[in-house]
Amino acid sequence: MARIVDKEQKKRDIALACKDMVVKNNINTLTVSSLAKAAKVGKGTIYEYFQNKEEIVFEIITIMMEEHRIALTKKLESVESTRDKVKKFSEFFYSEEDYELREMYKEFTAISLMTPTDEMIEFQSNSISTYYEWFESIVQEGIDKGELIPDAINLSRGLFVVGKGMYVTDVVSTTIYDLEEEFNLFIDSVFSLLEVK
Repeated sequence: MARIVDKEQKKRDIALACKDMVVKNNINTLTVSSLAKAAKVGKGTIYEYFQNKEEIVFEIITIMMEEHRIALTKKLESVESTRDKVKKFSEFFYSEEDYELREMYKEFTAISLMTPTDEMIEFQSNSISTYYEWFESIVQEGIDKGELIPDAINLSRGLFVVGKGMYVTDVVSTTIYDLEEEFNLFIDSVFSLLEVK
């Protein structure tokens, strides 16, 4: 009797088996053959589940982002103040724990910029919207608890974009010496203006 294969699980397993190789190497230096070898499957099996190596990166980032959302939810539950929640939210950009996700996100972003597909654009748009709305809900919660002035909500998008901009600046230049320190200084400065006195 033929064994029934859960195709979605098999696709996920193949992608995750390639994760370390993709994190440690630029996708442009990898081949489908090298990824098949890492996944311990034949090249034909890779093509059964993915059209190209970029789709493998897309699958990996999809899995990792979902895992990150779950972990971040738990982390945010462990802090009380809005200032500390914003700092915890921002740790993605510099924490050692999120290093692999950042590396994968850089690869995915490069692919999205160079050879975007509708699915990738939708994923990027949904991810940014989800995280922005989440960030905004943290700020709104701070307002509702009386920690922040009501106008703080109007700065949510700007704070979110500035945070991403600081991260991109750190990645592409040497102008930021210590990203964690810069983030915390920025957040503390902004919150000194936004917190109810």
